[in-house]
Amino acid sequence: MKNLRTLLLAVSLSHIAASVQAQDLHFSQFYESPLYRNPALAGIVNGDYRVQAVYRSQWNSLTNAYKTVSANGEYKLKVGSGDNYATLGMQLFHDQSGSSNLTTTHVLPAINFHQSLSTERNLYLSAGFMGGLVQRRFDRSKITTNNTFENGFDGESTAVNGYQYFDGSAGLSLNGDLGAERSSSFVIGAAMHHFTKPKNSFFAGSGISIRPKYVLSTALRLSMNETASMIWHSDVVMQGPSRYFIGGILYNMQFGPDMDMPDLRLSAGSFVRWNDAIIPTVKVEFRGLAMGLSYDVNISKLRTTSSGQGGFELSLTYAGFTNKDNSSLNAMHCPRF
Repeated sequence: MKNLRTLLLAVSLSHIAASVQAQDLHFSQFYESPLYRNPALAGIVNGDYRVQAVYRSQWNSLTNAYKTVSANGEYKLKVGSGDNYATLGMQLFHDQSGSSNLTTTHVLPAINFHQSLSTERNLYLSAGFMGGLVQRRFDRSKITTNNTFENGFDGESTAVNGYQYFDGSAGLSLNGDLGAERSSSFVIGAAMHHFTKPKNSFFAGSGISIRPKYVLSTALRLSMNETASMIWHSDVVMQGPSRYFIGGILYNMQFGPDMDMPDLRLSAGSFVRWNDAIIPTVKVEFRGLAMGLSYDVNISKLRTTSSGQGGFELSLTYAGFTNKDNSSLNAMHCPRF
């Protein structure tokens, strides 16, 4: 390696490879990070508020594997005298990887407005926006090049240790009930990320920018009987020349005297990230507190290098209702899934 520019290029390429040739990192339990997918998915939950966190450890067969954390919070409140709602949210994101401690941190406030389209049932069109600060840094002291030994520094006078930029996302979603008994439900959404096309380089004066990313999302809950349902989640992601699909099914069982608000839910299933990984997943929810576990079984061309090991993920979610008179618990209609 002749200089720092080559090393940073290698780091960037490794990030792309780890993202299935997409320019942004991803989660296998993507449905547990709704704002990161589409800000218009905020507030579509059976509750007035929701807090979520996802931890991902990827490629542990390699040194200094990727460590990624997403955390988001949402608060849904009624707007006006009808069945319309607004959701205020916050998305936090932190990723660290490599021996140079390359880190990315996002702080992104979000707002989503839910317009009721029916007086007979739950049917909502939502428009969301999310925007805030992104910071990227690395530890230059942990990088050694041939110039370090010859001249005492890495040889890249125009390189900086970190930079920051404003990033923005916007999206639409439609969600509602299905069936005569309204026991099934759906969500579809479309989002555009990085519409600000921020500059993305550690070199001063570089014209490299992040390409816009488009995400098409679907979710479908089909009630099989009073205690069981099948839940489908999927995303199609397009960014520049890169494309990837992730989707799968969870089989859900619920227990308790009140099936509308069950004490316990158990879910198990599998997802596929096309041409990359098979992802067995389990989830347990007890009175609003949920924990999910998943593991990527690598099936891509990189499986030899990674020894078949992919990414381990742990998610935690808590959703609930407030004691206020205008809580969505008492509402005839409200956006939920």
